[in-house]
Amino acid sequence: MENFKVHILGCGSALPTMKHASSSQVVELRDKLFMIDCGEGTQMQLRRYRIHFSRIQAVFLSHLHGDHCFGIPGMISTFGMTGRTAPLHIYAPASYEPILQQTLHFFCQSLEFKVEYHPLDTTKQAVIFEDRSLTVETIPLQHRVDCCGFLFREKPTKPHIRRDMIDFYDIPISQINNIKAGADWEMPDGEIIPNRKLTYAPDPIRSYAYCSDTRFIPQLHEIVTDVNTLYHESTYTEEHANRAKIYWHSTAKQAATVANEANVGKLLLGHYSARYDSEEAILKEAREVFPESYLTNEGDCFDI
Repeated sequence: MENFKVHILGCGSALPTMKHASSSQVVELRDKLFMIDCGEGTQMQLRRYRIHFSRIQAVFLSHLHGDHCFGIPGMISTFGMTGRTAPLHIYAPASYEPILQQTLHFFCQSLEFKVEYHPLDTTKQAVIFEDRSLTVETIPLQHRVDCCGFLFREKPTKPHIRRDMIDFYDIPISQINNIKAGADWEMPDGEIIPNRKLTYAPDPIRSYAYCSDTRFIPQLHEIVTDVNTLYHESTYTEEHANRAKIYWHSTAKQAATVANEANVGKLLLGHYSARYDSEEAILKEAREVFPESYLTNEGDCFDI
């Protein structure tokens, strides 16, 4: 099965601490890298955890709060100094375009690669990226500014060839692609060997949902139903539910409620308030609702 992982670069919230970096993750699928959010210092985290700059194809920004986007100027500048030539695609709320263009004009005039900007409508669920192996959809969220999450969904793969049966029936290598596409095999005497005897089921489709800063949305589980892994911000415990309401964030219990109702495989917690010296209370609260809950920490890598 091909790689499908998420690397945690930062899982803190807006107030900087010595313990956690600002929000950023890298999704790895089949040797392609996609960044989600880019808080201040993200490029240092890439260095620290030895994630190759050159392999990042696109950056998806959930919203325009500094702890999710202040790392963009420095990272683009560094890409220029390291000789990047491949385009860098940035997907962000529509209001980011003038900020990005001013940044590029002022700091990054001699880039040898293009920065392609893609404005997002954060109010709609829509496919915003697609290639041969995956799609990326927006997930409308509710925060103090325009905000959306992202749903990475692997595309179906072809069935696996049963090499023993290919050899048994002496099927030419030139016919492998046809058989993967569903074709039967006709023997010289006219006997038809059905495709089901020549192949076995493809790998199951995997999916990862990233729900950045948001207040609790009772209907959110409908969008992320059955995803393998859900990241949902869990800034506070229920003890500080009033602050979550004021600042349009979620508690660990609310994040776990979404995971439970969506029947996800596992829940990743993050975006911790700086008021907590330890996140164990956050984890405990989430696991009381959804046992397959896990804390994220810088340097963690989770298999999807």
